[in-house]
Amino acid sequence: MTTTDKIYDLIVVGGGAAGLMASVVAADRGCQVLLVEKMDQAGRKLRITGKGRCNLTNTAPLKDYLTHVGSDSRFLRNCMSQFFNTELMEFFSKRGVELVEERGGRVFPKSGRSLDIFLALINDLEQRPNVEIRKNCTVQSLDVATDDEGRSKVCGVRLATGVHLAARHVLVATGGLSYPTTGSTGSGYRWAAELGHTVVPQVPSLVALVCQEPVDEVLVGFALKNVALRVVDAQGKELSNHFGEMSFCHDGLAGPIVLSTSRQVSRRLHDGERLTALIDFKPAIDRATLDRRLIADLNSNGTRIFNDALRLWLPAEVIPTALKAMHIEYYKRLNQINGQERRRLLDFLKGASFTLCGTHDFSEAIVTQGGVSLKEVNPKTMESRLVQGLHFAGEVLDLDADTGGYNLQIAFSTAVAAARSI
Repeated sequence: MTTTDKIYDLIVVGGGAAGLMASVVAADRGCQVLLVEKMDQAGRKLRITGKGRCNLTNTAPLKDYLTHVGSDSRFLRNCMSQFFNTELMEFFSKRGVELVEERGGRVFPKSGRSLDIFLALINDLEQRPNVEIRKNCTVQSLDVATDDEGRSKVCGVRLATGVHLAARHVLVATGGLSYPTTGSTGSGYRWAAELGHTVVPQVPSLVALVCQEPVDEVLVGFALKNVALRVVDAQGKELSNHFGEMSFCHDGLAGPIVLSTSRQVSRRLHDGERLTALIDFKPAIDRATLDRRLIADLNSNGTRIFNDALRLWLPAEVIPTALKAMHIEYYKRLNQINGQERRRLLDFLKGASFTLCGTHDFSEAIVTQGGVSLKEVNPKTMESRLVQGLHFAGEVLDLDADTGGYNLQIAFSTAVAAARSI
């Protein structure tokens, strides 16, 4: 093994959002920083986030923001009180990135390009004499020493080439398992576990949901707007309830409210549970009111064929699925629909049922759920409670949130907390 003479103040492993931000902040405080990235380019995932537009934060106040976070959201209170959405927007504005707020408090670069966020970070780093960036550089393991009292302290990293690089602090910002082609392969979880950390098992989050029932071909790619999606367990307990837009994919459900739903049910599905998704096509109308409207529609359109008349209540693309679910003959006239059949129509409109049996995999998941246990990390400094000088930031931690800019803010806030503590 070869050991270099130089001792860095901080080695950052991973050139994603958290790693880049931590490097900038630490360098700004005078640290000698080495950023190590195993891919040929840093920021690959950052450059594709938000469909290439980069929803970098949300303007929600902290109290509301934390309701969108999974795991233990209280962990974030300290670091976000130091560096939250206002500070983040100011950070990029000072670096020439114009920002714009869109529906739901989501903040994007005005240009609509994720690349601008990445360039603001990487250009800053490349101009600093106290920052070194190594790409195509793979870390094999973290090096830790034990003092006379048995306390562990990080002393650097060991590269795949066998070279040891010394450091007073190491920040693991290797991301999760989502979008593995961008370099997120879970190495940070392995290193944490090797050093005695509890690592919560990982599952895909913000991802499409797989249905047990086959999806009608005409529905694939079709979007529903202004619907409600509920998920209940086998006992009927509600696990999630979201309103907005969703769509269908070849094997299940997709779209914005499905992604948010997945954060609340993904682990259960990967543990083998079968859950029920219920789509309310008329969420603005309560069941009793809708039933009265159905009776009126049936009476005033008595001679119309049921298949044709379904367009009164449903998009054409949904009708084949509705007919299969309701078991009502398509050629019946509306004045022939009896009370039991009307109730089946009402049941479908207020809760079309699909059995959930899984999710799409990490290659399509926006974020990873699970990671390094928050109980073993100092929330003020992101430093390991087990190994002195070892810090974690971003998706490698057991933190994930809804879509809407919440996850990138977590990456940036935890990175800043770690960098400022060094």
